[in-house]
Formats: sequence, structure tokens, C-alpha cells
Amino acid sequence: MLKQVTNRLTRLSPQLLSVSARCQSSEPNPQPRSTEKSINQVSLLGRVGGEPQKRGNDKHSVVVFSLATNNRYENTDGEMSMKTEWHRISVFRPALMDTVYTYLRKGQRVYVTGRISYSEYKDNTGGTRQSTSIIADDVIFFQSNNEL
Repeated sequence: MLKQVTNRLTRLSPQLLSVSARCQSSEPNPQPRSTEKSINQVSLLGRVGGEPQKRGNDKHSVVVFSLATNNRYENTDGEMSMKTEWHRISVFRPALMDTVYTYLRKGQRVYVTGRISYSEYKDNTGGTRQSTSIIADDVIFFQSNNEL
């Protein structure tokens, strides 16, 4: 039966045959021959938690700020509750970095698009700590009614 299916696949498409052959391989995890696509994309809409800070040196600098997003949900008592999540936003793009550092203020509403990044670093005691950041590709400023 498997030979019949393989013969039909051979006539239909050589690509399907290579996939079929890899599936029959004795290797524990056969690898695809081409690089597969992946997505690491984040979109956040929230309020800035503090003034942006510039870190690093002139050659390698970054602007970081915190962003709060809220999630409303119904708790077990049937009441509406809200949970705030805090995100660390890192901006490396030079023009965007300058704009964020100059114009972004605490409490301002912004829309951030980017990718999530995980890293490890050594703290002051020598222990390993983990960090999660959003590497911003774009930051869109919203103007509140009292700023008009």
C-alpha cells in the first residue's frame, strides 16, 4: 500500500516525494531541506509608565520605557476586575529612538509594534537573571483630548 501511494506521489509532484521519503527516514527527526518561515510579532496598545531613559553609549545606545496594558475580566464573584501587565520596550532604531526620547511622556497612550526578545544577564550578586523585552519597530503616539 505504501509503495502504491509513493508511486502516485512520484507522478503528482517530486516535492511531495521528498517529503514522503523524509517521513519514512530512519532519522529520529528528519530536517526539512529548506528554511521554514517563523513569526515573532507583538502589538501593544497602552500607557507609558515612566519617562523614557537613554542607555548605552554613542555607538551602541538604546531608549527604554515601560508600557502598561490592561485586561478586563469577570472574576469568580461575577464582578469585573482588571489586571495590569507591564512590558519593557526597547528602541534601537536611531530616528525612532530620538523621537521617543524627545516626545514620549509618562501617561501617554501609544501603540507599539515589534518583536519579543528573551535574554539572560548576571546581576550584582553574580546570579543569572532573565529578561524579556519588546524590541520596537514602530511607536505610534496618540494625542489625548486635553493635549488638543
